Amino acid sequence: MMKRSSNVYGRMSDSSTTTTTTSSSSGPLRDEKAEWEMRPGGMLVQKRNGKNDIPPAILRLRIPYGALRYEISVNSQATFGELKKLLMAETGLQPSEQRLVFRGKERENGQYLDTCGVKDRSKVILIQDPASIERRYIQMRKNARIQSAYRAISSVSIEVDKLAEQVSAIEKSISDGIKVPEVQITTLIEMLMRQAIKLDGISAEGDASSLKNLESKRVQKCVETLDVMKISNAKIKPVIVTTKWETFDSSPPALAQWELFD
Repeated sequence: MMKRSSNVYGRMSDSSTTTTTTSSSSGPLRDEKAEWEMRPGGMLVQKRNGKNDIPPAILRLRIPYGALRYEISVNSQATFGELKKLLMAETGLQPSEQRLVFRGKERENGQYLDTCGVKDRSKVILIQDPASIERRYIQMRKNARIQSAYRAISSVSIEVDKLAEQVSAIEKSISDGIKVPEVQITTLIEMLMRQAIKLDGISAEGDASSLKNLESKRVQKCVETLDVMKISNAKIKPVIVTTKWETFDSSPPALAQWELFD
């Protein structure tokens, strides 16, 4: 009897020890903070403990964005960062411009949906980052200035094309030895300088600035060509055309003699 009681107490002691061990080991796990790991793509995500052989479920999430409503199907073990990439195709917002709020808290890109308690038909609120709104507005204004610069440069380019044709015509005449009125050359130089002033007044950046510089060089080349032609034109002697006039005798014709009869 004594031995039997000893075994019973021994079993009870072992059971108590096991319960204490389990209780003491579960405590630190609850208090342990979430660990993070780096994925090959460079995204920082929550580190999963252990392996899960259960295939992940597909969640259908409701995503309100202002007055719009989206429904996105996503893997339950996906991260909020991966959800943002799916939303980019629907909303046009870059992942860096998105903020996802679930249960009143903004979620980080590396947090998993299932570990945060996201379930099928859960609602995840999409908010556009206010800083991105300001950046987009600034970019829109910048694009508008660039387009305006392109239009202004294009208008000047059309006028320079017309003036360049006149420069070529004058150059051909002078090379053929035909003297051109100096006022024609001077007027053409003034018209080119007006286009140069217009180009200087255009505020351009990026590719538009490069286009502006090309047009300025073209105008400068035309002016330099006209300056050289002005010197060559001055050396050409004008052709004097003389006209030989035929003279006629201007004396009045003799009056006919008439004979009078009675």
